[in-house]
Order: sequence, then C-alpha cells, then structure tokens
Amino acid sequence: AVVREAFSRLGYPESEIIGVGVLLLMCTALYLIPRSSIFGAILLTGFLGGAVATHVRVGDPLLYHVLFSTYIAALLWVGLYLREPRLRALVPLTS
Repeated sequence: AVVREAFSRLGYPESEIIGVGVLLLMCTALYLIPRSSIFGAILLTGFLGGAVATHVRVGDPLLYHVLFSTYIAALLWVGLYLREPRLRALVPLTS
C-alpha cells in the first residue's frame, strides 16, 4: 500500500512497481558482486539520478527528498572506493 501511494504521488503507474523493483534488485546485485561492482555502482547512480529528477519534478522538499538519493549515491561510491582497489587505482586520492 505504501509503495502504491508513493508511485501514485510521484506520477508513475502502479503497473511499473514490479519492473522498477526488479531493476533495482538487479543493479544492487551487480554492485554486490565484486567483479561487476563498478558497473553496478554506475547503474545505481543512474537509478538514483532518476529519483532526484522525479522528486524535483513533483516539487518535493530539497533536503529530505531530493537530496536523499544524492546522499545514498555518495555513500555507495565511498563504500566502493574503500573496497575496490581498481577504483582506487583509477582515482587516487593521494599522490
């Protein structure tokens, strides 16, 4: 019921709930698998960017709704940076 109400308020049809959920689960699975974690992070960043755009479109409050996806994306990338040597080699923070 909560998801249906949220989708309706955001302007998405109820028929898209399962598809969006499956897409999010697939992106998360790719993020959790070490071999594909960078690709999963890129896909999740795109997904969260869509969430930001949706909340901006409906006029939700900036700090609590719009930027929440940005906070999650930042945590996602910090976590990946800490566990993924390939990413640290690509973007070294120290010289």
